[in-house]
Amino acid sequence: MKTAIIDLAYLLSAVLFVFGLKRMQSPVTARTGNALASLGMLVAVVATLFLQDILSWPLILGGLALGGLIGVALARTVEMTAMPELVAVFNGFGGLASALVSGAELAQYASGDVYGFGAVTAVTIALSILIGTVTFSGSIIANGKLSGWITGSPISFPGLRVLTGLLLVGAGVAFGVMVAYAEAFPTLARPMILAALGLGATALLLGVLLVIPIGGADMPVVVSLLNSYSGLAAAAAGFVLDNTALIVSGTLVGAAGMILTVLMCEAMNRSLANVMLGGFGGGDGPAAGLDVPEGKTVNETSPDDTAILARYADRVVIAPGYGLAVAQAQHEVRELADRLEAQGIEVSYAIHPVAGRMPGHMNVLLAEADVSYEKLYELEDINPEFSTTDLAIVVGANDVVNPAARDDEGSPIYGMPILNVDDADTVVMIKRSLSPGYSGVPNELFYAENTKMLFSDAKEAVAEITDAVKEMEEA
Repeated sequence: MKTAIIDLAYLLSAVLFVFGLKRMQSPVTARTGNALASLGMLVAVVATLFLQDILSWPLILGGLALGGLIGVALARTVEMTAMPELVAVFNGFGGLASALVSGAELAQYASGDVYGFGAVTAVTIALSILIGTVTFSGSIIANGKLSGWITGSPISFPGLRVLTGLLLVGAGVAFGVMVAYAEAFPTLARPMILAALGLGATALLLGVLLVIPIGGADMPVVVSLLNSYSGLAAAAAGFVLDNTALIVSGTLVGAAGMILTVLMCEAMNRSLANVMLGGFGGGDGPAAGLDVPEGKTVNETSPDDTAILARYADRVVIAPGYGLAVAQAQHEVRELADRLEAQGIEVSYAIHPVAGRMPGHMNVLLAEADVSYEKLYELEDINPEFSTTDLAIVVGANDVVNPAARDDEGSPIYGMPILNVDDADTVVMIKRSLSPGYSGVPNELFYAENTKMLFSDAKEAVAEITDAVKEMEEA
């Protein structure tokens, strides 16, 4: 009877996972999708801990209360700009948890409490340890690059590739030893335990060496890939424990993360191998000055002049980027849009798939400001509309609007699909300086004839434009 209830609980959790993931495909239904998936995991955890007599109800409720408090604290205190770093940490902890669970199962076999150890079990334990620990250390490095305590520029040194290759060989040897001694385990436990520890240590170093050579511009792809790894590690742990819920949820996360990784690579017109080995992009670094290259001209503008352009436009498109997230300007942007729409001006938002520091970063920010999802347009939908747009306002975006990706075959970002804001009649770029974007590639859009640069903090600039529009209405 108990087994049947557990199986039904796992089936219910699997159904909730699938439906939750399905609803996450659209910003309109993403919140309910997240709630469904979370409920599915709650059902699976409670079924595992209580029905299998692992924990009592008081302990389960205590854990839920503690975890809930931590979740609420993170949700209320972590700024949206730090969300990519938080996602990276979550990926790392997920991988570490899977590795520790598999290590604990190996220790239980070694103690003689559980029998029936074989090659298949050894393979799943080794995979969980390998993938989980690579995910953990790689995610910590990704967090460091995103948050700035590690430089966003590619880090390399002579012999890096050779050392990485040797570690891969070492991991393969440790993996092979674990499988080879599986049938003799736990009678000959020492070689297996040493191999598992060696595999974990090697994988930790591998995670570091695989991520440090990757530039900051590619961190969103890396975070997505590590998310996929955390799911695969969880699935492997599920096979170790013979836990259906872990297998299903881990496989779904792994598959979804890999699909998202591939889509992001396509959005940048680059292969995953190029991302992992290209060493492309740098950190944000300190803002550069307003030095204009020889032969170039910058057309500066002011909030008042921008307000006039916006007020007499028929159509305005706003292209947000990471600068909007840093300045927390999403509410000011929505207020400006509301003001313009009240005057009969059509306003829409151009969303590039890799704008910001994680997939969907701009969607989340604008949703926080209650911007209607119907006003958000993806790259392929909005690009044909720029030619009939009177004013494009670029708020903190850089690489995703850089014409070099379209026009300069020698540029490192050549071929990456961009928002064609330069097709608009006038472009106003709100930026602190003329510094290049996260990729480190100079932006020719700064010096285009139809571009006007508004050098300011994004939040302050948009608020001043809104005030100027308001004054025009009252005049």
